Amino acid sequence: MAGPTAQQVPWQTTAPEAAPPGTECLGQLRETFLPKRIGTVRMVGLLFMGTVSLLLPPLGAYFFWLAFKTPNLSRKQAARRLHLFEHGLAEVGKNGEVSVFRWDSMTALQEITERYANGIYVGTTYVYTLYREHGTTLKVTDFYAQPERWGPALQQEITRTQLPGLLAGLEQGRTLTYGGLSVNLNGVATAKGSLTWPEIEKVEIAQGTLVLRKHGKKLFWARMPVKEIPNLFLFLALVERLRYGGPRQDA
Repeated sequence: MAGPTAQQVPWQTTAPEAAPPGTECLGQLRETFLPKRIGTVRMVGLLFMGTVSLLLPPLGAYFFWLAFKTPNLSRKQAARRLHLFEHGLAEVGKNGEVSVFRWDSMTALQEITERYANGIYVGTTYVYTLYREHGTTLKVTDFYAQPERWGPALQQEITRTQLPGLLAGLEQGRTLTYGGLSVNLNGVATAKGSLTWPEIEKVEIAQGTLVLRKHGKKLFWARMPVKEIPNLFLFLALVERLRYGGPRQDA
């Protein structure tokens, strides 16, 4: 398993914009991601369909509504921002509201879906649902450009900041829960049973599913959708550490 490590910092660029108010606690602003504008062909298509559909007013209004809510034509949507900081992230919404989440206390669920039409790949959707300790949630999607960069970046920063504390907790006898999986110094468990770390042959992700395999068994021992595993990279880093040496290795 090629799991992430706590040392990886995938983004160290100069921020193109000033930090918004209310983010002083997040340290240095490292990168800003802008709304993803839709292509000219698609925009022309929406406006054309809206014009043609004027013979059916509700349908025509729908296509115009789709066009005018895009960052191409909506000032409010174009003004939205996703900022990645030294200690967390902040999203600036369409009305200027700022949502702040810290790496050391946030939880992220990711859902990445490849879309196909008649067997032909047509795109990938990205949805990250973020949680704060007191229950506040935020959905960050591929509305922002380059989700293949900012998605792994936020997962790796969560791992970097939270891994040392979780390893210390495991040494003290804690059991950590990730969806339907429980992890402690002895091994991993589900509602159906448990495995010690030496019994695990492979941990892999295939087609959006986490699969655990036991030595000597052809079929998987356990499987779970990735979208149900909070802080996926952090979970993978913990599993890798416990399978290959235990929690006392340097974080």
